[in-house]
Amino acid sequence: MLSSTNFGRSVFALSISNVISLLGGVALFLFGMSLMGDGLKKVAGNKLELVLYRLSGSPLKGFLLGTGVTAVIQSSSATSVMVVGFVNSGMMKVRQAISIVLGAILGTSITGWIICLSDLGGGSGSGWIELFSTATLTSVIAVIGVCLRMLGKKQTYVHMGDILMGFAVLMFGMQTMSGAVDPLKDSPQFIALLTAFSNPLLGILIGILFTSILQSASAAVGILQALSATGAVSFSVALPIIMGIAIGAAVPVLLSALGASTDGKRTALVYLVVEVAGVIIWAAIFYIANAIFHFSFMDMTMNTVTIAFVNTLFRLVKVLVLMPFIDVIEALVDALVKDKPVPGEEEDATLRLEERFLPHPALAIEQSRITINAMAELARKNLMAAFDLLGNYSEAGFRRVQEMETEVDKYEDKLGTYLVGLTGRELTEKQNEQVSKFLHTLSDFERISDHAANISETAQEIAEKKVSFSDEARHELDVIGAALKEIVNITVDAFVANDLHLAGRVEPLEELIDNLCDNLKLHHVDRLQHGICTLNQGFVFNDLLTNYERVSDHCSNVAVAMIELEDDAFDTHEYLSSLKELKSETFASYFEEYRKKYAL
Repeated sequence: MLSSTNFGRSVFALSISNVISLLGGVALFLFGMSLMGDGLKKVAGNKLELVLYRLSGSPLKGFLLGTGVTAVIQSSSATSVMVVGFVNSGMMKVRQAISIVLGAILGTSITGWIICLSDLGGGSGSGWIELFSTATLTSVIAVIGVCLRMLGKKQTYVHMGDILMGFAVLMFGMQTMSGAVDPLKDSPQFIALLTAFSNPLLGILIGILFTSILQSASAAVGILQALSATGAVSFSVALPIIMGIAIGAAVPVLLSALGASTDGKRTALVYLVVEVAGVIIWAAIFYIANAIFHFSFMDMTMNTVTIAFVNTLFRLVKVLVLMPFIDVIEALVDALVKDKPVPGEEEDATLRLEERFLPHPALAIEQSRITINAMAELARKNLMAAFDLLGNYSEAGFRRVQEMETEVDKYEDKLGTYLVGLTGRELTEKQNEQVSKFLHTLSDFERISDHAANISETAQEIAEKKVSFSDEARHELDVIGAALKEIVNITVDAFVANDLHLAGRVEPLEELIDNLCDNLKLHHVDRLQHGICTLNQGFVFNDLLTNYERVSDHCSNVAVAMIELEDDAFDTHEYLSSLKELKSETFASYFEEYRKKYAL
């Protein structure tokens, strides 16, 4: 029976230096595991998360991808938290997420096998055998890692250095832990303490508590492997602790769901449900069978390899048994977390901007791209709706334009905040270009929508004051209106498709619209002098032209940002000056095409 006296005596079996070494070994182990996982993820191109999202259509694909991604980043919790973000943002359904979570639960067992390398060699050999000892290999790997980290000119080499250094630190931490607990092998109190953990219920509870504190199943299994160096960890002790570790790993996933949507909470709960169900099934079958057959291996002394094997076997059998019951798991989490619909939640495209994705730039940028594309489309829709009001005004249409303008403002606010948060992360050169493009164009789409609202207000004034234009003025407004619609369509289409060739057509049309605005203002002054138009008509006419000209300017800004950022530079004024000075053959050709098309 476990008592505080036994626990106290076990602790005092270690000297103060042993305790400090043990804690230092744990710290190094955790840091090494994190460093190695981050390096592996970055060397993989920072696209693992996108692969996980895009290719997880079927349960089998989801399971395999969940296993693979988790094996690389070495954290089932991290993979599951990502999946919670997918579901919370509407990118994925709960049903899809379940198979990924099952794969993540299996994939996290890879760390235990990596730790088994700490048993390589024995330190007692000599000559060539000594070269393959853990200490020697760890030292060699550490030296190579430091060289790559400090001398590598390419970012890939730096990340490879992180992987090797992480591995070396992990191995050194493992050796430090094993050395620190070595005196415990001669402590009767410690052996009695571990024997108490062979009680399945107590062992499971200890595993849950331990992993809840560490918030890492891989780390908890690694520490159990370190304790196996004492020779006091038997199969009967290891199995229930491994079961408890599996359940305890659900804690960080559950914490990540705080503030999530209903489906996000359900996804987080999937991890706990799977682990609890797996432990119940395993424990029930195994311990009933043991009571009948009295397995001889229950008292077998465990080492790092056998612990890794039992951990992997436990997880593999569990997920294979539960895979056919994805529908049951989904129904269970649906029943445990009731629907609490939030009005308009499904319609809010900014839900894609998940804070959980910021540590995974590839995902965050992909969601930012989808969101800013939706913003661009909404700004275009708003401008076209404002044009419709000029010819067919209605209060309902006016209110809709103002509502869309509010929606676009919300896009700008949330996207701006999200992208600024993303700039603080380590990004590749291509990712930096994408974020820069989004930040440079964000305000232009918002301003296009602002001018749509202004045009709708002008349409309201025309309707309320019954302003009518001369036939010549109406014709001119129709011509420049058609040109403006085309430049907005070209700009949005080019931006959404990232089509630089199409973006190259924007600037010639923008210059034509500027020329048209100048000519139309002169024509209007001439009509005023001849009494064809009145001052009231003049104010409204000039307001429209001013808004038209501003819209075309913002379209130009978007196109310039796309073209310049592709060339790794951003100097709008220099680009426009050189473009207009050179009057390239292509520019002149496009300009002439538009001049004929929109001739007055």
